[in-house]
Amino acid sequence: MGAAFHGAAVITLDAKGRIAIPTRHRSALLDSGETLVLTAHPDGCVLIYPIAEWEPVRARVEGFPALHSQASWWKRLLLGFEEHVSPDGSGRILLPAALRAHAGLGRDAMMVGQGRYFELWDSGVWSAKLAQALPGNGTPPPGMEDFSL
Repeated sequence: MGAAFHGAAVITLDAKGRIAIPTRHRSALLDSGETLVLTAHPDGCVLIYPIAEWEPVRARVEGFPALHSQASWWKRLLLGFEEHVSPDGSGRILLPAALRAHAGLGRDAMMVGQGRYFELWDSGVWSAKLAQALPGNGTPPPGMEDFSL
């Protein structure tokens, strides 16, 4: 497995819909080649994978059951929005219009590390979802009862 992507970065989309990959992550994201894979996540963000990390995920998605309605929609989303992009000389990538629309991306975005990939969220959507996910009661979700910081 390649580098572990962690941390959050404030990202600005330019007028053409491009983002600059943060310098601290650029070489690790491109370690396995010059191609990044972008796709849509069902929660409303864009996923950014190094191609080597995406290929095993893609293989699993291709095996989703065709006759299961929800699985078919996930497959349509993950594979249907899949785009392969290469950064320009300044480390910028163009986010396709369909992915920008899916994630409601405006000018300001958050790039959040998730280990093997990044999520790219519209800043407003990120703030709203974060506030909703962390209601302040301190109770962990099911399956994480023994988790401690």
